[in-house]
Amino acid sequence: MAENDIYTGDGTVDMKGNRAVKSKTGTWKTCPFILGNECCERLAYYGMSTNLVNYLINRLNQGSAQAANNVTNWSGTCYITTLIGAFLADAYLGRFWVIAIFSSIYVSGMTLLTLSASVNGLKPECHRGTCHAKEENVAVFFVALYLIALGTGGIKPCVSSFGADQFDETDEKEKKWKSSFFNWFYFSINIGALIASSVLVYIQEHVGWGWGFGIPAVLMAVAIVSFFSGSRLYRNQKPGGSPLTRIAQVLVASLRKYNLKLPSDKSLLYDTEDAESGIQGSRKLDHTKQFGRKRAEHGFVVIQSLQHYKNLCRFFDKAAVQTEHDQVKGIHNPWKLCTVTQ
Repeated sequence: MAENDIYTGDGTVDMKGNRAVKSKTGTWKTCPFILGNECCERLAYYGMSTNLVNYLINRLNQGSAQAANNVTNWSGTCYITTLIGAFLADAYLGRFWVIAIFSSIYVSGMTLLTLSASVNGLKPECHRGTCHAKEENVAVFFVALYLIALGTGGIKPCVSSFGADQFDETDEKEKKWKSSFFNWFYFSINIGALIASSVLVYIQEHVGWGWGFGIPAVLMAVAIVSFFSGSRLYRNQKPGGSPLTRIAQVLVASLRKYNLKLPSDKSLLYDTEDAESGIQGSRKLDHTKQFGRKRAEHGFVVIQSLQHYKNLCRFFDKAAVQTEHDQVKGIHNPWKLCTVTQ
């Protein structure tokens, strides 16, 4: 049996760091763990955000404008923290560990949120439908809320990519399966959102906020246990290091070679000799001359291409121009010579 039939061809590894064996890792066998985690996370997120304004008004005694502003700030934070999660996953930790760590933070926030809505001393005191929240009640609630915002920042940008990693891009059969995976992925998101916006909201309004927050907390905890139980089956892309460092290397190398002329044959620009990219977790990219694209608009073709973009790309191409001083004992200095992919 050929090596390509035994191991994946996209550079993925198993949890021990060995090349991933196709028959033992990835594909559909890993999807229940990944999709379950995403469904529970979306259920918890929408279970809070859908009815959060009402909780702030009715339980924390905030005005409508203040409550809406607090929800908007929290929602915006949820999206900003995705930058943290994505950066850590791609640069240092890998997607699996970012999902695992931030899911744990998420559950911690959900647990504290449940306690803040159900435990005497932490929850606001209510008499005859009117609630009075102390400063410590509000503080505990918002600490829990922003722990959740941090947790979702690690899950949201990584789960879909981690799911895609389970299908070998170089295998035509698995490549087709990947498209089906995304159909199931978005189906799981919508199922979580549907249950949250209907069942959980009803429980919050008619049974109690403790139950309304507690149920998704329990489901999220179960999802984490399920996610870890599939660890031996996962395929993982190795983190590729900081992209900011690579950007700085291209800029410095281009400035160093500002006076050099680009070769007319772009195949002479430096890149790795093998089929894989020199950047872990990234595919090898060929040089392109396409600086713009064409699109139809009102029956005419509008060419979206600007000369200064061409000049800028030519400037960065100089980082891949090879000179005799770029390599020492066969090893190139990335601050002097960069690959086309980089």
